[in-house]
Amino acid sequence: MAGRKRPAAVLDAGHGHAAAQHQQSPTCCKRSRASIGSTDDYEKVARLGKGGFGVVLRMRHRVTKKNVAVKFLSSPDVEDLEREARFLEACDGNPYVVGFEGLVCDPATGDTAGLVMEYVEASSLHSLLWDRRSDPPLPESTVRDFMWKLLTGAEKMHAHERHIVHRDIKPGNILVGKNGELVKICDLGLAMSMSDWPPYNRAGTTSYMAPEMILGKKDYDAQVDTWSIGCVFAELLTGRTMFKGYLEDDDEDKTKNDIRQLWSIFCVLGMPDESTWPGFTSLPLTAEALRRLPAGCKYSRLRYSFPEDKLSEEGFQVLQGLLTCNPEKRLTAAAALKHPWFAAPRSAAAAAKVDAPSFPKKKAPRIKFIPPAMPQKNLLKIPLAVWNAA
Repeated sequence: MAGRKRPAAVLDAGHGHAAAQHQQSPTCCKRSRASIGSTDDYEKVARLGKGGFGVVLRMRHRVTKKNVAVKFLSSPDVEDLEREARFLEACDGNPYVVGFEGLVCDPATGDTAGLVMEYVEASSLHSLLWDRRSDPPLPESTVRDFMWKLLTGAEKMHAHERHIVHRDIKPGNILVGKNGELVKICDLGLAMSMSDWPPYNRAGTTSYMAPEMILGKKDYDAQVDTWSIGCVFAELLTGRTMFKGYLEDDDEDKTKNDIRQLWSIFCVLGMPDESTWPGFTSLPLTAEALRRLPAGCKYSRLRYSFPEDKLSEEGFQVLQGLLTCNPEKRLTAAAALKHPWFAAPRSAAAAAKVDAPSFPKKKAPRIKFIPPAMPQKNLLKIPLAVWNAA
């Protein structure tokens, strides 16, 4: 086991390290296993999003006229970009994960510059929930259709032939099309492969992070994603973040923030112990959490937040199964999809979109070539700083 490669999970902590620079011809791009095209092949259409990671642009191929979304990182970390590309390509054929198109390089340096993805005409679930914050709650049937697609996408990521764990499923990383018929999980920048050996690093957004990850468990599994999906489920029903004890702007005491987040979870679901979660007391942060947390909250109050007039008994069983502190008892995506709650008829449009695609198994995915365009003036300037003013 000592000879195994370093787990992909460790790479998420290295956003600050710079990739090694190599001298290469401007016409070819630095790559590991990737076959990639050039930023000269595209023209900018619009900016789709911007954050600490960098920027995502809507771009159009000069020859094919195909619209794509291209992600440029703010740091020149080629390894992170190519790793995300491999995860996206491994999800090829999954209709609930944004599609992979290829990689592009900066023709001036030959460095990998951007990740090219399917362009989806959709808004993030976060934006949609914010826009309808004053509206009545979504009907349970609508939530059920949405959850079916989200869990199906996750189940196919987690499946044996892929073994991919997203680690940052949240409303901001879920794209939703018109009328909710299109649902796509995006941003696999923090994804990891279960084919790698632990220890696995902490990754993701704290408000949607599973308690075992917050408590420092190093050999977690795909159930961290189903916890996050349970948080999304609750948010679909209420329009509010389910567990928000973490103060994003308070970096002075990270442990204190973690304790706040755990308290927001345990106040609703009850405080675990060795009888409900064997191994709970041996996790790295548990002793400190028990020392700082007040007594009480032994029993779950989840049903009080979701009474039967808001969520049926079968729907509540799925929610409760996803939001279970003990990861060994938490529902997997595959198990959740077999629950009777999902036996209710789906809309014809949803059923057609869900049931039609097939998912062939692939042994060794190869990153696609992007067809070159006719030589034209380079409208893209890398590094990313040029786009920050766009």
